[in-house]
Amino acid sequence: MTFARPLGVALALLAPHLAMAAEFDGRQLTPVWGIPFAGILLSIALMPLLAPHFWHHHFGKVAAAWSLAFLVPFAILFGPGVAGAAFVHAALAEYIPFVILLTALFTVSGGIYISGNLRGSPALNTAILAIGSVLASFMGTTGASMLLIRPLIRANDNRRHKAHVVVFFIFTVSNAGGSLTPLGDPPLFLGFLKGVDFFWTVSHIFPETLFLLGALLALFYALDSWYYRQPGEVEPVDPTPETRGIGFDGARNFWLLGAIVGLVLLSGFWKSPVVFNVAGTEVGLPGIVRDLGLIAVTIASLTITPATVHADNQFAWAPMQEVAKLFAGIFLTIIPVIAMLRAGVEGPFGAVIAAVTRPDGSPEPAMYFWAAGVLSSFLDNAPTYLVFFNTAGGDPQVLMTTLAPTLAAISAGAVFMGANTYIGNAPNLMVKAIAEDRGVDMPSFFGYMAWSAGILLPLFALITFIWFR
Repeated sequence: MTFARPLGVALALLAPHLAMAAEFDGRQLTPVWGIPFAGILLSIALMPLLAPHFWHHHFGKVAAAWSLAFLVPFAILFGPGVAGAAFVHAALAEYIPFVILLTALFTVSGGIYISGNLRGSPALNTAILAIGSVLASFMGTTGASMLLIRPLIRANDNRRHKAHVVVFFIFTVSNAGGSLTPLGDPPLFLGFLKGVDFFWTVSHIFPETLFLLGALLALFYALDSWYYRQPGEVEPVDPTPETRGIGFDGARNFWLLGAIVGLVLLSGFWKSPVVFNVAGTEVGLPGIVRDLGLIAVTIASLTITPATVHADNQFAWAPMQEVAKLFAGIFLTIIPVIAMLRAGVEGPFGAVIAAVTRPDGSPEPAMYFWAAGVLSSFLDNAPTYLVFFNTAGGDPQVLMTTLAPTLAAISAGAVFMGANTYIGNAPNLMVKAIAEDRGVDMPSFFGYMAWSAGILLPLFALITFIWFR
């Protein structure tokens, strides 16, 4: 009896409207269900500082523990069938395609070694960030990040201060640069699958993207130039051996990058009536072909890439393993949070949804920009985009025309503000892991947020005032 009573109170807090529903509805939940998600975020933020040795060896177990802290009570309250269906949907519709694409991009980009002794001057560093920002909209933020982060770190291996270079790389290449096409970032690709024209984004948020990237590159050049002029900033002896010219080893992987782009586009343009239903989750033939093709591309890259290229690139699976394990926990614990958001004004987070609507019922672009952006900073930006896409009506033809400012605000918020934290976009965490693996003393979770708050938030405020007010 002493155990049953507090257990009953806990279950009542988790689901005050529960009647052992056969179907999962976010309106049945309370914000208490967000605790496992908040727990995994706080673990990512605090444990590397408070218990670095434990975190380094057991972060996967921590992510699994928070996942079970959501999944087990959920199965008890809603039944194993509903819990299983939610698990399968998160795995098949979101996590597995996500990890397969990231693994393909990580592997193929890691098979390309940009040879040559690059010198990490402010001009060269700024040029690499600019080139990567352009590439990000055509080969994805992950592809561009994985291609260029290693040569950028190598170019600065004789610099005393390097963390700011990587931070601005995350701001530009890993996030803002991917805002112009559906190939750039997952939220825009989901919009493309929903019916948004391929070139709609570049025609509607190009000025905002140009302003943001231009401001970031100018700020970076000024900051890097200041560091560069400091006594002792540049070591007299460059640890990278002198070589002639710039070249690409493992260049055959560029063809595989093209294959990845082609497979992603194919899955968007190809409409097939063949659909497989797995525990309530529909898996279409185009998605299956895409994922199998990406697996084949990954295997092909590992087969054709010389071992010397991987050695020169210091290619290792640790960054990919870290992202895969942590995001497995994030994708599971985020299930109730997204469900509560999708419940709209009648759900536990109704205040968030109501805040983006004007008194006359029309959408408020500025609020959509910030709501989509702030949530994308901590939630996965792809489902966050879909939540607000549907909140604004969900009709792509209306959103591309009558409500174009609203769709532009959602798109910009989801992509731009993924740079606010390490977990806002998958490449952020991968870039951080690669940089730390190469000896760069990266800011902590909150240290990085201090950078983003000081640099990005004022720029986002200006974007709001100029374009979305």
